Amino acid sequence: MNINDFQAGSYTQQYQYKSFSPEPINHAWEISDGGLQRLLSDADRALGELNAFSQLVPNVDFFIRMHITKEATQSSRIEGTRTNMEDALLDEQDIEPEKRDDWVEVQNYIEAINAAIKQLEQLPLSNRMLKDTHRILMQGARGETKQPGEFRVSQNWIGVSLKNAVFIPPHQDDMKDLMGDLEKFIHNEELQVPHLIKVAIAHYQFETVHPFLDGNGRIGRLMIALYLASFGLLHKPALYLSDYFERHKTEYVDRLMAVREANKMKEWLVFFLYGVRETADSSIQVFKDIIALKEKLEREVLPHFSARRQENAQTLMQYLYHTPLINVKMVAGLLGVSTNTAAAMVMDFVKYGILSELTGKRRNRTFWFAEYLFIFNRPHI
Repeated sequence: MNINDFQAGSYTQQYQYKSFSPEPINHAWEISDGGLQRLLSDADRALGELNAFSQLVPNVDFFIRMHITKEATQSSRIEGTRTNMEDALLDEQDIEPEKRDDWVEVQNYIEAINAAIKQLEQLPLSNRMLKDTHRILMQGARGETKQPGEFRVSQNWIGVSLKNAVFIPPHQDDMKDLMGDLEKFIHNEELQVPHLIKVAIAHYQFETVHPFLDGNGRIGRLMIALYLASFGLLHKPALYLSDYFERHKTEYVDRLMAVREANKMKEWLVFFLYGVRETADSSIQVFKDIIALKEKLEREVLPHFSARRQENAQTLMQYLYHTPLINVKMVAGLLGVSTNTAAAMVMDFVKYGILSELTGKRRNRTFWFAEYLFIFNRPHI
């Protein structure tokens, strides 16, 4: 099928409402548009550069953890939570009570991402994996009563009520066939569809089917990263599109709806490929900035520590790339030293501009590696 001839589906009359019945996607797709092909080439190039760069960065897993934390906060923000990266890195007891539900949802998302990435070592991307990931995402959160880990067996909708819904996904009786078709499409190697086109179509279809009662947006966005890792497009899971989608939230929602309402699949693909290119270029810059910061600190700051304290300073410095919010008790445990010795080390890191006090407390103070976190939080240019 030529992408320009795409027909998204039709509305089916149910009792007192109409649900959208999408067409299956497991069939040939022809991309003949020159502009779309050039954009695909640009996105592939940027993704390839990011993949190469991520394999050259020492201790890249430290920095991947920060990418995952950012993805969890940004993807959850699209759904209405207000937890930021700094909050996500704090312990629960340091979170204000009115913010804890949002914090729990972000922590669940971080755990779900990590579990899914680990599961990819044994399993291909599949409906089973999506269900397992959803179960973790929903645990102990506001959606725990909404069939965690299972495709829905009742109608859902997007909007304030079924009667006043913005969009009503397909009837629950169609879940098995539609999600089976999606899984087959993902793994159908005979189709010769470029991977970035395939994952863009798969994401659209997943969000349209809306197979869970809750958490569809987050699982659907995570599925993009899992696809890239599963098919070897990225050696490390270093690209997440939720920041791009969150910054263009209105367009993101409108583009998906325009496919359903007006068959505008090409326009969705353009939006998606721009996001891949922009996000990959931004992720490369993040890695470059981290390396520059690391080299600057090793050259200008760490030499200030005496030979006797050098090993502890190096250990704490490495730890901060993994966990950039710390307190004196954590440092004492990390280094195996007394509280006073740990406090002295932290105060030296403050003096040399590595750490800043975050919480404003007199006791149990939290310190953060602000310059490092700013690299991940910096507005996109």
